This record gives sequence, C-alpha cells and structure tokens, in this order.
Amino acid sequence: MLTYLLAVLAACANATSSVLQRKANRRAPQQDNMSLKLIWSLAHEPVWFGGILAVIAGFLLQATALGDGQLSVVEPILVLELPATLILASRVFGTRMHRREWGSATVMTAGLAGMLYFLSPSAGRPQGVRWYAWVAGIGINLAAVGALVMWGRRGPAGHGRPSGQGSAGQVAVLAVAAGAAFGLTAALMKGMTMTFSEGMTALFTSWQLYGMIAAGGLGMFLVQSAMNAGRLIAAQPGLTLSDPIVSILWGVLVFGERVRGGWYIALAGVSGLAMAAAVVALARSPLLSDESGQDQESGQHQKSGQHQEEQRPVREGKR
Repeated sequence: MLTYLLAVLAACANATSSVLQRKANRRAPQQDNMSLKLIWSLAHEPVWFGGILAVIAGFLLQATALGDGQLSVVEPILVLELPATLILASRVFGTRMHRREWGSATVMTAGLAGMLYFLSPSAGRPQGVRWYAWVAGIGINLAAVGALVMWGRRGPAGHGRPSGQGSAGQVAVLAVAAGAAFGLTAALMKGMTMTFSEGMTALFTSWQLYGMIAAGGLGMFLVQSAMNAGRLIAAQPGLTLSDPIVSILWGVLVFGERVRGGWYIALAGVSGLAMAAAVVALARSPLLSDESGQDQESGQHQKSGQHQEEQRPVREGKR
C-alpha cells in the first residue's frame, strides 16, 4: 500500500512541475528551442525553480516507491499526473473543471485500476539484470529517443528563428521523446535501488546512479523544449503515456517482472485503451491550453490601460 501512496504523491509532484514549468516557458523566446540558451532564459524565471524543486521531489518519491515496488506497477500510476495537472492548472490559470474533465478523469482512473488488476505484476529476477540486457535495453531506448529528437528538430520552433512558432506535431514528438527518456530514467532508478541494500558505498559507486542522473537531465531538457515549442495541451498526452509504456517494457522484458497471461492480457489491453482515450480527452481540455490564463492577463492589461486613459484627463485638468 505504501508503494501506491508514494507513486500517487510522485504524480502530484510531477503535475506541479508541469504547470510551473509551462508558466515559465510562456515567457521564454522560441528561437532558443533545443539549445542551452533556453535553460539560460528560464533561469531568470523564479517560477521555473519551483518547477525544478517539484520534479526533484517527484524523483525522490518515485525512487522510494521503486525500492519496494515493480516498474510495471509504479510507473502506470504516474499517469495520475494528468488529472492532477488539470486541477492545478484550473487554479493557476483561473478556470474551473467541468463534467468533461471530471468524467474523463474518472474513466482514466478506472482504466488504470483495471489494467493493474488484470496484469497483477509481481517481482522480477532476484539476481538482478545481466550486463548484456542493460546494454541492449539502453541502446534501443536511446536510439528511440534520438530518432524522435531528430524528427522533432524538423519543426518550426528553434533553429535560432526569432519568429519561429512551434507546431502541435513538433510538441507531441518532443514530449514522447521526453517520456521515453524518463522511462529509461525509471529503469536505471530501479537498478539503482537494487544496489542500495548493499550499502551507501555500493550506491554511490554504481553506474546506474550516474546513468539515471544523465537520463533524467536529458528528459528534463526535452520537456523544456517540448513546452517551449507550443502549448501544454499538445505535450501532455505523449509525455503522460510514453513514460509508463517504456517502463512496463523495461519491467517485463529486462527485469523479468511477471504478469498474468491469457484473457487477462486482452482485458488489460482494453483497460489500457480506455485509459489512453481518457488521457487524450483530458489533454484536449482548455485548461491545458492556458489560453484562459493569457486572456485573463490580457484583460487585466486592457483594464489597466483603460484606467490610465481615464485618469489622464483628470490629471491634466489638475495641472
């Protein structure tokens, strides 16, 4: 039960990070997309550091959950980040959730519960992962991330263009690449927790720890690029779904985690499709487009301008 609670808390921390980082990226220039200049621009936004602290908290909670739980259990629970993002976005951007959002969130939660119930994942190989399995898994994972990044670089955002505007396709591809990088991060995190029982010296000398840090940094960089290229509404589905999918593949194919077969696989697939459909429906919510927040800000600027225009004749008359 503690594993489930920690995974839910990690999802809430990730949701906080998504909203705060998107709020910071709204002011960052798009011509800096896919470059280190983007990080320099974001470093001047205090809210961005709040997002970084939130994602660090999410990593720590996720690592603690993976210490006792399975990849194929912990990572799917992280999709609860999406409804948590909606709830937080409704507060930050000054809107409210409607029946569509609440209904989709309910379906998504039910689909997640059904998938975990039908798969019923159990612990994997007690002796750990062989070195050749690590090499093959990391190589395939990084190749997939690299291919997605190359595809995403073809979009209009970035390339030093002052007027570059990202497309929904570019945002989605970069978000899937970020999710795949976070899936690799989760696998390395799981490997790191397996060495923790051998003591702190074994932990800090394990290559999985430093590989996890590198993969997490890559994922964070790709998240910034995805959010800078366009709206959160386009980034969230790929980011939310690709991470658990990659993690489940790692858990079953590399860590040897066992799942039920036969009709249970089909029923788990139906539950997964229902969850995916609910994720897409939630991601299309206006709450994630943050247009309402922009409209609210523009409305405040207009009111301020009108107020200044009204006060100007009075001040001139007093002179």
